[in-house]
Amino acid sequence: MGSKPMVSARSRSISATHYAAALLGCSTLAGMPLAVAAQDDAAPSGSQQTPAPVPDAPDAAPVQASPTPAAQQEGEIIRTISVSGAQRLEPETIVSYIQLRPGDEYTPAAADLALIALANTELFADYGITFNETTGVMVIEVEENPIINRIILEGNRRVDSDKILPEINLAARQIFTRSRVRADVARIIELYKRQGRFAATVEPQMVMLDQNRVDVIFEISEGPKSKVRQINIIGNEVFSDGDLRDEMVTQEDSIFAIFSSNTSYDPDRMAYDQQLLRQYYLTEGYADFRVVSAVAELTPDRRDFIITYVVEEGERYKFGDVEAVSQLRDFSSEALSAGLVMSAGDWYDAELIDNTVEGLTETAGAFGYAFAEVRPRISRNPEDRTMDVTFTVADAPRVYVEAIEINGNTLTQDKVIRREFRIAEGDAFSSLQVRRSTARINSLGYFQENFEVEQVEGSSPDRIILQANVQEEPTGQLSLSAGFSSLESFIFNGSITQNNFRGRGQTVSFGVNYSRYSRSGNISFTEPKVFDRDIAMGVDLYRQDYNNGYFDRDSATYEQATTGIGLRVGVPLTEYISLLGRYRLNYQEITLDETQFFSDFDGDGIRQCEPLIAGRYLCDAIGDRLQSIVSATLTYNTLNSGVRPTRGTRASATVEVAGVGGDTQYLRGRLNASRYWNLGSGFIGSVSVEGGYIWGWGDDDVLLTERFFLGEGQMRGFDIRGLGPRVVRRFYIDENDDGVLDEADLLDIGDDRNQDDALGGNAYYMARAEIEIPLGSGARELGLRPSVFIDVGSVFDVQRPTLTQSPLPDGLFLAQLDGNGNQVYTQLVRDTAGVVIGSTTTLSPIAPDGSNNTRAGTQLTPFVEEFVGDSISPRVSVGFGVNWNSPFGPFRIDIATTLLKERGDETKLFSFNVGTQF
Repeated sequence: MGSKPMVSARSRSISATHYAAALLGCSTLAGMPLAVAAQDDAAPSGSQQTPAPVPDAPDAAPVQASPTPAAQQEGEIIRTISVSGAQRLEPETIVSYIQLRPGDEYTPAAADLALIALANTELFADYGITFNETTGVMVIEVEENPIINRIILEGNRRVDSDKILPEINLAARQIFTRSRVRADVARIIELYKRQGRFAATVEPQMVMLDQNRVDVIFEISEGPKSKVRQINIIGNEVFSDGDLRDEMVTQEDSIFAIFSSNTSYDPDRMAYDQQLLRQYYLTEGYADFRVVSAVAELTPDRRDFIITYVVEEGERYKFGDVEAVSQLRDFSSEALSAGLVMSAGDWYDAELIDNTVEGLTETAGAFGYAFAEVRPRISRNPEDRTMDVTFTVADAPRVYVEAIEINGNTLTQDKVIRREFRIAEGDAFSSLQVRRSTARINSLGYFQENFEVEQVEGSSPDRIILQANVQEEPTGQLSLSAGFSSLESFIFNGSITQNNFRGRGQTVSFGVNYSRYSRSGNISFTEPKVFDRDIAMGVDLYRQDYNNGYFDRDSATYEQATTGIGLRVGVPLTEYISLLGRYRLNYQEITLDETQFFSDFDGDGIRQCEPLIAGRYLCDAIGDRLQSIVSATLTYNTLNSGVRPTRGTRASATVEVAGVGGDTQYLRGRLNASRYWNLGSGFIGSVSVEGGYIWGWGDDDVLLTERFFLGEGQMRGFDIRGLGPRVVRRFYIDENDDGVLDEADLLDIGDDRNQDDALGGNAYYMARAEIEIPLGSGARELGLRPSVFIDVGSVFDVQRPTLTQSPLPDGLFLAQLDGNGNQVYTQLVRDTAGVVIGSTTTLSPIAPDGSNNTRAGTQLTPFVEEFVGDSISPRVSVGFGVNWNSPFGPFRIDIATTLLKERGDETKLFSFNVGTQF
């Protein structure tokens, strides 16, 4: 029997040789043409080649085979099917992809369908089918797609790889297909569009490796962030374009919006702006307002967008008949109607309606109707352009608290949260008490910001479950703060505080302070609920060393060391009022350098503080004292948060008495108050005022160390103890070396070479106003919270000191006397060769060799003392600051300048502090 011809069908997408060259040459994948070829050529040896129109790429759409004369011929029977070229796939698996089986009739149409089935698997770079009519053997020839070795991103600077890789489907050890590459390119571009970068492009590349592996590289050109170049509004006649743009979240790109992220184009934000426009018009009475169209056009350079709104304002409406209808038995319709804030004839305001619905709902909730529904019904009267509004308070059962559930707390004990609830299980529901409970839990500072107590329906319609689903935040604080002062140079403060010690709500803290004028340390412990009762107790141990050597500790006029212990007891009197009692026992030491400030000028043999050198106030203050101090503080607090309040009031009054035992007697009083407002649109305003006065009794006036001081730490823009009464000792310096001292040689009062001692005051007042400014979402993600502020204050009322002026040109010489009042002299001691080898003291003005001895004493540089700053006149400073939740902890910087100050005040430009949490 003669041999029958061999029939074959093969995909002609690209040859294996060309494909390998493309891989090794890093050919670009995007936009590669899809070629579909069908061939109907006679084989040179007499064999008949069957046409096989197959997609050039595995992801191409299936192509139907065209009937040919060969397809109409009677086929042969397939006896066996084999696979050639398979590497990773089993032959049985490849055969399972097609419909042909041994025993089936082989026809060109059946071969075409088999090739299409192989193409749809997206597993092969090349594939074909041959059939030997003589033997009945059909061979499936395949070349498998490569395996992805790794995915590489290049050029992505603005978007991290960690954000891109989860968006794409390709991954290492997957089979490479160009359809998936194109899909991933589209996903990456869409990701950049969501970031506002509409000019971004992605070019996929691939590098062929051994063992049929490939690296896929996405070359990303991010392009600039697309901004909103212009916002056009067409059709508005009542309100200007500027007024309407102010109501939108989206802003035009300008130098004034440099810190805002709302200048980038965002389709979702654009849709929200349309709602804001409608809301604005509805609050102004334009009930028929509508946005006809909103179009965002990309500029020709593909960098920015131009947004155009076409609006239709319509007519302005007023309120018509307004009433409230109550279906609750505890509320009368007449009383509710009388309490409505709008009345007939007022301009229509949709926001006022929403606020009224909220207010009526809260009123019903305060009386136990948690599920009371308030439905406003609005009737439009186009003829007289009025809107009739009826508020219906639907009937609802009175609700009781079935259970209070605490979820999410892993460290904090349940009782710490439960004791802050102002409502208990079984009580009638009250929205006011729930809101107050939320505020108290927020004030703990243990949980997520803006925590809310959730309300869930209970087992019956008249039961409700309150859920506190908390997310615990770090309650330990490791704070490091630093500042720079023109007088002190560097200031450092550090503290470690755990506000939720062992999850029991206890506070333990340790702090240290170091600067050129102050060193201190303290340890404290607070138990907020003693025996789970509303009694707080605490104990403090502290030590503080202070000196006024601003330039150098060695130049300090005096040093003060205070060691003490304090006990605290606090009890709540009402929901918002509490009383705190405190007792402190201090051992205080105030010393001066005796070699500089002590003398025996009166000749009695006792060295004493010399007021001409140290000043009368310091000479009066030196010594060791035991202070026994009792104080009481009455506090009113409605703040919604103790960590970062946004609304509420806090006021306190403190009375402090020293003299129940001890060596110091005085009465001190202080008042302070703070108020916070949510100004809307993210702005938070705050105002605080405070003041105090101290009275001394007994033989002593109020000591220097007990007076009030103001400056950095209280008033920004001024240095530490930088304002208020002070004595400035101005020295004469002969800078022109003419040998004559006169007024021209007297140093200015602000010269650092002068001696400057702050005296403090018996009275002070201070006020500050601050507005926190919201930034865009990008800045909020960084934790930036800028603010502007103004500080006003003064410290005053101190007894005028006795001032001293030394004579010119020699200055003031304070002679040293012995116990009998005789002048002491210094006599040089010489050896036999006449070389000075030492000195000794004597009462003789003449040395044995006939030379004059030197008078012993202190020679003071010529000076004039001035008493300045004792004025009730306000000092004023303004500035701005920024809070930043940086990666290394909370950071605050303030820059302030003084608008009003008095002669002698010390100013300061900026300060900063930084810390962290654990």
